[in-house]
Amino acid sequence: MSKTKKRIIDIVSELKVAIYIRVSTKWQIDKDSLPLQREELPKYAELVLGIKNYEVFEDAGYSAKNTDRPAYQRMMAKVRSGEFSHILVWKIDRISRNLLDFASMYQELKDYGVTFVSKNEQFDTSTAIGEAMLKIILVFAELERNMTSERVTAVMLSRAEQGLWNGGRVPFGYGYDKELKEFSINETEAAVVRMIYEMYRQDCSTLKVARDLNEKGLSQRSGKPWNPVTVSQVLKNPFYCGKMRYNYRNEKKGLKNWSVRDESEWIVFDDHHPAIVSEKDWHGACKQLEANQRNGPGKNRAYTRKNVHIFAGLLTCGRCGSNMQSTIDRARSDGWRPSIYLCSRHRRFNDCDNKYISDVTLGPFVLNYISNLMKAHKSFGKTTSIKTFEKKLLRGDVFADVEAIERPGLEEMYQLVKNGKSGVILTSMTDGEESRDSSIAERALLLSERRRTERAMKRLMAAYLYDETGMPEKDFILERKKLADSLADMDARIAELDGRIANSFDLSDEDFMAKASLFIISQQLAERRFINYEAYIKASDPKIVRDFVTSVIQNFCILDGKIRSITFKNGIEHRFVYKQPEA
Repeated sequence: MSKTKKRIIDIVSELKVAIYIRVSTKWQIDKDSLPLQREELPKYAELVLGIKNYEVFEDAGYSAKNTDRPAYQRMMAKVRSGEFSHILVWKIDRISRNLLDFASMYQELKDYGVTFVSKNEQFDTSTAIGEAMLKIILVFAELERNMTSERVTAVMLSRAEQGLWNGGRVPFGYGYDKELKEFSINETEAAVVRMIYEMYRQDCSTLKVARDLNEKGLSQRSGKPWNPVTVSQVLKNPFYCGKMRYNYRNEKKGLKNWSVRDESEWIVFDDHHPAIVSEKDWHGACKQLEANQRNGPGKNRAYTRKNVHIFAGLLTCGRCGSNMQSTIDRARSDGWRPSIYLCSRHRRFNDCDNKYISDVTLGPFVLNYISNLMKAHKSFGKTTSIKTFEKKLLRGDVFADVEAIERPGLEEMYQLVKNGKSGVILTSMTDGEESRDSSIAERALLLSERRRTERAMKRLMAAYLYDETGMPEKDFILERKKLADSLADMDARIAELDGRIANSFDLSDEDFMAKASLFIISQQLAERRFINYEAYIKASDPKIVRDFVTSVIQNFCILDGKIRSITFKNGIEHRFVYKQPEA
């Protein structure tokens, strides 16, 4: 790079390289791949690209099949903030072997004006030939990955057909000898497996089996308690009657969304290892599980919950800290069936004695407390004391047994309301604010960058016209065009953001109705002196009421059938002190 060229770059802009390093296997980590990349890539950036300013991002032990890698994500976040001018890698497949992933990333780099450079393939995307080579290499990188995947799959299917174990978690109840490549029965665990089958044969309930096992102090191999899902897995697995089943699951979409393959694709090897239960017992358990499933929501039928649990997912047990699960209480004389909420640990282990709480208690307390908070905020004056504020929050018969609100949370809320910022009652038109704020922030950054580029253009003109050493006209024209193109791109992006910001204030009819519904609820709560929960919930759409509650409340702590604390969405917690019963 000539002195003139280097001087122009110093005047016009600050260049910085993001060096990305990745290896996917332990062998690569332990050997010299990572150290070699760490040593060579900074040298390449300085000697070939002429850039000393760099930052290294390293993902050790991550595959290139997708971009779900922490260092890669951090790097791209900084690219989007305009911190880097180049991305430098050892080889193109260090970034990705997936054509679609890379194409998406590369388009984003182009949009931000970032140059992609690969040391080993010796190209950079600032040239037309470099960009063409990039696309050709990437196609073959993805082809190699797909062919490797197909070869591995074929080998594993062939091994399974021969009765060979392809690895994975050894089922509970068994041990595996890696040298002999044989399974043996773990008698301690096998006794629990036989107990599971016998309990289920008698009770036909995986929930009851799990609870009974936990009450007996029997846990899984990991030490975790049993639950209906893990009990069901033991009952469904043919491994326990001596069969090895392979290629049963289709896990291309990920472990959490697996599906069962067609039975013709399964590989089943009979008498593969010693059985813990008979095949008859295994088939019987599977039939009962299927029958239970048919009696519940069907496999191919939609399930519509008739009852909406208004406070589900918001309650924590004040005794043991577990979540509280919801179910339907008995029907009242008028047909109304409120929800009740019970500690999940009590349900599973029966070792937590915390009492349940019902909508009959919870609903009036919550809606009237929110209502009181709204009214207190609306009527708040300069002379309102914290004691008066507390009285307003606890106004009404529903709070007759509450003596006080503990000071830390009360004072925090008082100061917010005093400053005119309750920070709790959400307005009905704020859902698009996060996206809109992001666009506004990006627009501000672009305007700042545009001013900087305009100043660089002026300095470039001064360097060309007045610098004593003189600047070649060719270099001046190239740099001026580069800056002019950058200004044009920024202007286009600013115009796009202006449109996005304007559109973010628009709402579809459906969104508007949803937001309007929440607004109406907040108005109703703010205007009524007392909320009759039962009457209110019968006259309202319970889903809308639930949406409103979850937009305001983060969590309730329940102890002995009472609300001990409410944590609002802004993190403020109100803890209630109850009056002591008279002796």
